[in-house]
Amino acid sequence: MCDVCVMEVVKGRLSRRGFLSRAVASAAGGAVLSASALSATANVLPESVSFSNVIDLTQTLAPDFPTFEGGPAFEESYEYTFAKDGLNLKTLHYHEHVGTHFDAPIHFSKDGQSIDEIPIEKFVCPLAVIDVRDQAANNADYRVMPEDILAYEQQHGRIPDRACVAMLSGWPQYVETEKYRGEDSKGVLHFPGFHEETAKFLINERSVYGLGVDTLSIDYGPTKDFPVHYLWLGSGRYGIENLTNLDQVPLAGATIIAGAPKFKGGTGGPGRILAVY
Repeated sequence: MCDVCVMEVVKGRLSRRGFLSRAVASAAGGAVLSASALSATANVLPESVSFSNVIDLTQTLAPDFPTFEGGPAFEESYEYTFAKDGLNLKTLHYHEHVGTHFDAPIHFSKDGQSIDEIPIEKFVCPLAVIDVRDQAANNADYRVMPEDILAYEQQHGRIPDRACVAMLSGWPQYVETEKYRGEDSKGVLHFPGFHEETAKFLINERSVYGLGVDTLSIDYGPTKDFPVHYLWLGSGRYGIENLTNLDQVPLAGATIIAGAPKFKGGTGGPGRILAVY
């Protein structure tokens, strides 16, 4: 979503009609939106959408941000500086899966969709936040279980169709410490994730678009074979890793606006993730 659009929706409590009229106006002004894009927006949003809060679920990416492999998140160099050239411009070198980022189906499947091929309507959807902070506080290797989903639904109702289901483990509080990766003396990582049985449950018993975590991986730290990645991405769904501020949104009732990158053939990539409610 363009910055202008975000600013507009933040200014007021918008109806779908108001949102679409802005989109049409933007298109007339040069920000081209196709008919299919407008149709996708209409399909995603309910008859009326209103909100007064916007929460940034995106970690600030810096070279020292924790990575799964343990190396720098990216390398940067200034090609131009204001003092010398009258402008600032950096060159960045990073792989697709650093910071708050997306996993596209092709990341763990032979012929799944790349990040640019995922329909845009899947990136604007209800957000269901599964709070397992108590469990994770006592067990760094905790995995979200099917019973956690059922307990959530007992309290908040059935997970909406087309939702993104996100784990709230509380791990962002450790992002500047070694505990975020949790690497032990044998090189094994320790942080929470989803259990493969939960992935199966959400694939077979619910109609869910995305899976999100506030840790480095939708699989838990000690994984060796990444079963959740293979199951979830292999089913044509996407993942979002290294979310933050999930404790600032309601467990039910928020909408996620997931600004996925659009690299041709990309297996994922860093993005900007917002939640509104």
